Amino acid sequence: MKLYDSIVIGGGPAGMTAALYLLRSGVSVAWCEKLSPGGQMLMTEEIENYPGFPKGLKGYELVDLFAAHLDGWSFDKYTDEVAEIIPGNGVHRVRVGDEWVEGKTLIICSGARYKRLGLPNEERLTGKGISYCALCDGNFFRGQEVGVVGGGNSALEESLYLSKLVKKLHLIHRRDDFRAMKCYQDKVCIKPDIEVVRSTVVTEIHGENALEGVTLRNLKTGEEYFLKLDGLFVFIGFEPVTGFFPDQLGVDAQGFIITDVEMATNVPGIFAAGDVRSKLCRQVTTAVGDGATAANSAFLYLEQLDA
Repeated sequence: MKLYDSIVIGGGPAGMTAALYLLRSGVSVAWCEKLSPGGQMLMTEEIENYPGFPKGLKGYELVDLFAAHLDGWSFDKYTDEVAEIIPGNGVHRVRVGDEWVEGKTLIICSGARYKRLGLPNEERLTGKGISYCALCDGNFFRGQEVGVVGGGNSALEESLYLSKLVKKLHLIHRRDDFRAMKCYQDKVCIKPDIEVVRSTVVTEIHGENALEGVTLRNLKTGEEYFLKLDGLFVFIGFEPVTGFFPDQLGVDAQGFIITDVEMATNVPGIFAAGDVRSKLCRQVTTAVGDGATAANSAFLYLEQLDA
C-alpha cells in the first residue's frame, strides 16, 4: 500500500490549488479525481468575476489555465471514485475504486452537486428533458420552450445563457425576490424571451418517455396550472458530495464539512476546502483561497509530525 504525505480528493479549483501548493512545498502528493479536472467550472459558460480577467472568460478556459499550472510537477493521479476513508493515528487510509492508498494528511475537495426537486418522475426523466447543466444540455433545446427553477446566482446565470438558445424561458422562483446578485437580476428583467414566474413552485412533472410539462402552484393564491415545456433546468441550491465521508467527520445539518479558518476538520490530519465546506460563499475565488489555506495547514501539520 503506497503512502503519501498528502492525498487530495477532488479536481475542482480547490483541489487543483491544494495540489499545486503541496507540490511546491516538496511533499509527495496523490490526487484523486474520477472525472476531468475542473469541477463545476466545466459547467459554467462565462466567469465574469475572477480577478485578473475583467472581460471574463469561459469556464473551460479557466480550467485549462489551472491544469497547465500543474504541468511539470510529479505526482500520482488516481482516476477512480473515492469510496471510503478510514481515519487513523497519523496515517489515514483511502479506498479509490478497489485500491487502497495511505496519506499522512487528507484534503477533501469533493465539492457539491445541484439539488433535486425530489418529485416523482424527476430521476426517470433526467436526461430526457430534465437537466442540471445548461452548458451541457442547452443546445438540445435550441428554439424550444424551457423552464428554469431557482432564484440564486446559478439559476439566473444559466437562464441568461439559455435565453440565447431557446424560443422562450420561464424562470420559476418560489419567492417574490431573487437571492441572486443585482447585476444578474437586471439582465434577466430586460430579456424579452424570459418570463419571470414568482411565488410559484413545481408540484408535478409530466411525461412518459420525455418531459411534456409541469404543474405549477402559485403559493399566494393556491392556483395550480399545467405549463407545457420541452425542457426543465433545476438550480435550487447545492448538496455536498459525501458518500465516502467517515462517520466521525464533523458536518453541519446539510452535510457540509465543518472546518476552522485554517480548513482543519475535527479529525487531526484531515482538512477540507471548497464547496464541500460549511460556508456561505461558494465561488471559484473562495475555493482557490480554501485550497491554498488547506495545503498550507497540511504542510504545517506534516512538519509537526516529523518534528
